[in-house]
Amino acid sequence: MYKAILRPIFFLFQPETIHHFVFKAIKFLFKIPGISQLVKSIYVIEDSSLERKLFGLTFPNPIGLAAGFDKDAKLFDELGNFGFGFIEIGTLTPKAQPGNEKPRMFRLPEDNALINRMGFNNEGAEAATLRLKNRKTKIIIGGNIGKNKITPNEEAVSDYEKCFESLFDYVDYFAVNVSSPNTPNLRALQDKEPLTHLLKRLKEINAKKKNPKPILLKIAPDLTNEQLDDIIDIVKETKIDGIIASNTTISRANLHASDSELQKMGAGGLSGKPLTKRSTEVVKYLSDKSNKAFPIIASGGIHSAADAIEKLNAGASLVQIYTGFIYEGPAIAKKINKEILKHISPSPFGRQRVKGRNL
Repeated sequence: MYKAILRPIFFLFQPETIHHFVFKAIKFLFKIPGISQLVKSIYVIEDSSLERKLFGLTFPNPIGLAAGFDKDAKLFDELGNFGFGFIEIGTLTPKAQPGNEKPRMFRLPEDNALINRMGFNNEGAEAATLRLKNRKTKIIIGGNIGKNKITPNEEAVSDYEKCFESLFDYVDYFAVNVSSPNTPNLRALQDKEPLTHLLKRLKEINAKKKNPKPILLKIAPDLTNEQLDDIIDIVKETKIDGIIASNTTISRANLHASDSELQKMGAGGLSGKPLTKRSTEVVKYLSDKSNKAFPIIASGGIHSAADAIEKLNAGASLVQIYTGFIYEGPAIAKKINKEILKHISPSPFGRQRVKGRNL
């Protein structure tokens, strides 16, 4: 129904416009008594075999909703009924900011992809905190944090500290985002020296808390192997809890969309199916080169159970979906979890070792 009827209708409208419309529609529908239970009965698979224990947390299943979908923590209670094992909110910054000028999100239907240059548009960490205080769902919530556009890189650590402190009591883990291509100079923070400094500072703050929270680093798929080696060294040195691989890419290689279409869309991060291969390569490289020294959450180009299982076989412990949710619809987590149940066997770091890559 979704791909045959709803998606063609949704795709008649600007991506950002329909995104906000759907949010409001879901919010309205879930106010109707019984809708939450009905949706949960349709989309949620409860099976202890799907559980993954990582970072001191128990994930009911390995399929998460990536940051960017529920930036301002407005819909996590409702989205928790669609079969996800965890939801990552954000990216949040200390101060509210409008992001880049519209239009700033574009579809590439032939490629099952999106290009966005949102620019960390959000209402600020404090506004998200107020919503999280009224949290009803028990689903695991990650807080993806970044810096404000006007904050120079020399002062970026302060922005991450403020977000960390604001959200600490209301999220289950943190994702440090230094890899978005849509905030000027942000990716420079992935360089070894500034990144090590940032993560050490957050670890210092975390260590003073009564119940420290897991800290993960979200990286770009465009890093070279040498830069990925640096990431492995940084994880070992700072002792953060894991990696999210990966964010969107600035590459436009091997797309069906024409050069003229791409030029019209302009700059931004590419997500969706074109990212599938590269994100898997990054996951495998980090897992193999580090000798599985830390857990990895795989993100990028997951549109099917086969895509998810490929990531898990490459060394991921969990996976996250964003563009796949938009293209494939609300049943995607259920479909993946059903297929995983047919193929999994236990392994370290809560990873699924999946029997056979071809489904």
